[in-house]
Amino acid sequence: MKRQWWKEAVVYEVYCKSFCDSNGDGIGDIKGVMSKLPILKELGIDCIWFTPLYKSPQVDNGYDVADYQDIDSDYGTMSDFKELLDMAHSMGIKVIMDMVLNHTSDEHKWFQESRKSKDNPYRNYYIWRSPKADGSEPNNWGNRFREGNGSAWEFDGQTGEYYLHQYSKHMPDLNWEYEPLRKDVYKMLNEWLDMGIDGFRLDIITRLKKPSVFVDTTYPRNPQLDINGYILDPNMCTIVDGIHPILHELYTEVFSREDCMTVGEASGVHSGNALEFVDEKRQELDMVYHPELAARKKPRFDAFKYRDIQSKWALVCENGGWAVQVLSNHDRPRHVSKYGDDKNYRTKSAKMLAVLMHTTPGTPFMYQGEEIGMTNVRYDSIDDYNCPYMKGDYYALVQNGVNESEAMDIAAPLSRDNARTPMQWDCSENSGFTSGKPWIKVNSNYEEINFEKDMKSSDSVFRFYQKLIKMRKENLVMVYGNLKYYLEDDDKIIAYTREYDGKKMFVVANYSGETVDFKMPDELKNIKWQRVLANTEESPLLEEGRQITPWECEIYIAE
Repeated sequence: MKRQWWKEAVVYEVYCKSFCDSNGDGIGDIKGVMSKLPILKELGIDCIWFTPLYKSPQVDNGYDVADYQDIDSDYGTMSDFKELLDMAHSMGIKVIMDMVLNHTSDEHKWFQESRKSKDNPYRNYYIWRSPKADGSEPNNWGNRFREGNGSAWEFDGQTGEYYLHQYSKHMPDLNWEYEPLRKDVYKMLNEWLDMGIDGFRLDIITRLKKPSVFVDTTYPRNPQLDINGYILDPNMCTIVDGIHPILHELYTEVFSREDCMTVGEASGVHSGNALEFVDEKRQELDMVYHPELAARKKPRFDAFKYRDIQSKWALVCENGGWAVQVLSNHDRPRHVSKYGDDKNYRTKSAKMLAVLMHTTPGTPFMYQGEEIGMTNVRYDSIDDYNCPYMKGDYYALVQNGVNESEAMDIAAPLSRDNARTPMQWDCSENSGFTSGKPWIKVNSNYEEINFEKDMKSSDSVFRFYQKLIKMRKENLVMVYGNLKYYLEDDDKIIAYTREYDGKKMFVVANYSGETVDFKMPDELKNIKWQRVLANTEESPLLEEGRQITPWECEIYIAE
């Protein structure tokens, strides 16, 4: 297996808007990030992924880009970013940028030109279609934000045609069939690499290719997917035939540069088809985010599901591809709330989940706040929420007869706002995130859960992550080792070995809130094991017949 820096790295996602505000305007910014870089260095991470910092009207918190080559004034200036980049590199921390290539803001100069006339040079940068004979939309697709009347098409009276927007009407989809558009994108991406960034996280990259014909969908009716007769087909524009030539050309024109790392947000990709995207020989992407564990709407995994998914992704790694280990990000609920127990065993389950993520094959992607065990938020009113997905879900449910309280119970746990509440730094007002009014309310538990308090605790989640990351750097078996599960009939114990270059590691974890009996697998009994990390230090060493307490986990290395 070929060694690569991005395989051995631990990546830390910074959602700048909610990380640290340096000027009191309530919005996190680049200088705020710079003030916290020493903390990230102390944590031990190798790479920062920034969600979009580009100039944007912020319809979707920066994923609606108005200028790919300028920094939004809310975050600072390009000069600030270059200073941050230099500072990070001086600390040995690489930087990758989130790149949104499926759509732009309707304020982007390309779109402003495109809508002027049908013969404008930029017209084909976007997807325009004539109305049906009755003047209605080209098809019955719904937009993913359930915005407006629900349609994925917006009529533009200036030219009498509709443009496609899978998301907000303010986020028109780009036309990747058009060569001048592709060349402009390649030029822009290469200029970022010339500046010194180390790669890209590629937003919804499997949706760049669109069908050649836009026909009505007959996806089964669902009150959360159907608004005013417009149907949100979850598979809309996902892995359409022809996506691979687009990704390969991106590689040859941009991503093939030495040491450039790429990770794609890849709807529709799973362990069964992942090698079509991440096999090194295909020259497309290095790795992909996949929704098999960290899915917004799927239920929490159990031991059986976890083992099955991880085993299949381990084969992807063994066969020339690579995986991402992630349980939460800016689009997902806080994983200690969804997959752990944030009420009775918050710190213990947070540590156990960290072990599962950092000791299985693939590159760990952390999300800001998980290193102190931040949890989901529950606001009292729908008006306090910002997430358009969540609001769309809520109003669709209400429109289809669900009462408001029940609709909130369904929608709130899935809101992207769970991850986007301000970083909780200390016990001061607004958790030390800002001296002003935060752009979104701070989680009310910030006095109990914050960085300052965690660092003073003998049960610190941060210090546990720090040890875990340091172990990964010192033991390549955690990166490249093959994976073998044991006790596969057990519905609570997750036990596995990793083996690489003569070194063997054993991990055991109790994925439950119950105390369970543990039986050492026969083939591991005669190995002399040294415990190197555990989230319950007072537990005895592995021995036949011992019990493992709720959410307990341990890592052993063969002596």
